[in-house]
Amino acid sequence: MILHSLLIMLGLIAIAADMHHYRRMQREGASRNRRIFFIAWAALTDSLPIAAALAGIALRDNPTAYILWAMWMFWAWMVTVFPRICYFFFNALRRPKTGLVLGAAVAIVLVCGATEGRSSLRVEKTEICSDRLPAGFDGLRIVQLSDIHIGALLRPEKELRRLVDTVNALRPDLVIFTGDLVNIRSSELNGTSMPQLARFRAPVYSVTGNHDMGTYIEDTVAMPPAESLAQVIERQQQMGWHVLQDTTLFLRRGGDSITLSGISFDPALQLMRHASGLRSDKMEAAYRNVPDSVFNITAVHLPQLWDQITESGHGDLTLAGHTHSMQMKIRFFGWQWSPAVWMYSRWSGRYDRPGSTLYINDGIGSVGYPMRIGARPEITLITLRRCS
Repeated sequence: MILHSLLIMLGLIAIAADMHHYRRMQREGASRNRRIFFIAWAALTDSLPIAAALAGIALRDNPTAYILWAMWMFWAWMVTVFPRICYFFFNALRRPKTGLVLGAAVAIVLVCGATEGRSSLRVEKTEICSDRLPAGFDGLRIVQLSDIHIGALLRPEKELRRLVDTVNALRPDLVIFTGDLVNIRSSELNGTSMPQLARFRAPVYSVTGNHDMGTYIEDTVAMPPAESLAQVIERQQQMGWHVLQDTTLFLRRGGDSITLSGISFDPALQLMRHASGLRSDKMEAAYRNVPDSVFNITAVHLPQLWDQITESGHGDLTLAGHTHSMQMKIRFFGWQWSPAVWMYSRWSGRYDRPGSTLYINDGIGSVGYPMRIGARPEITLITLRRCS
């Protein structure tokens, strides 16, 4: 319901901007035909988020098809309204040509974000060096994936096939997935998506994220959240994935061992999932009887739990997702910025402190709008190195 209210509010804001511009057209003596065309175009485009919201209110549930349609309706609204609001602003400053140029630039950025930016995979490579790493694991290749949000993919079979092929070409020793495999419900893991995700050649270890929990399902009578979550876990297991539910296992290579811990999403954190300073009650179970003298990799969805993980004496390497860089990122000679800085102290890429590294993957899929600007879908290749 909050999402529906937000969509209606955005539609009303656009209508207000259009009405203000229309009055300006009247004062400046715009022709009748030009004013009629503007009214028709504005009415059509301003209605998009409102129509999406009303359709959502009318439905008893939020099926995958509706969510996908609503996301693209929101994008269509953005690509038609944002450029003209840009034009309105500069036209009010008596710089209409500047408004036209910048409005066109905004439209191009939005179109590129929904095409190339949304679907073009990028591989980020980094090395983690630790004197705690056993010699047998020197050179271990880990691929991290996160936030696929299958239900938000436009062509799941094609996009997942390309994802798996790209990962397999990197020849990792293991793949770690850090949550949000589905977008809303377990049925997104179906006969189209599961065969593709079962093709990873390396062992896959995963944890659950907030979108895997089934808490975004509206018709909870037809599909209780707990049942959806159980199916998400079961279907991952059917694909050959190892779902780590607040547990730790030992990885062995030759005569050496390291530990891999998985912390599942804590439902108690659902309302606070974007807050800082989070604490989870699941840590004790995940690290029970795990010696802190052994090099540890921890997979978790929320990066905000890194402090608690390191306080426990674990997490030589912590892998997380969740933030998506809010699907918008500016990069400039190693410097990067995203609106995510307004919500998260750590939001993308690598963070180091003595004896511990956190890596936040930008994810594959999208939420809210089907677009990525400067934050293309990420595959992270991490190589572990023993150093003295």
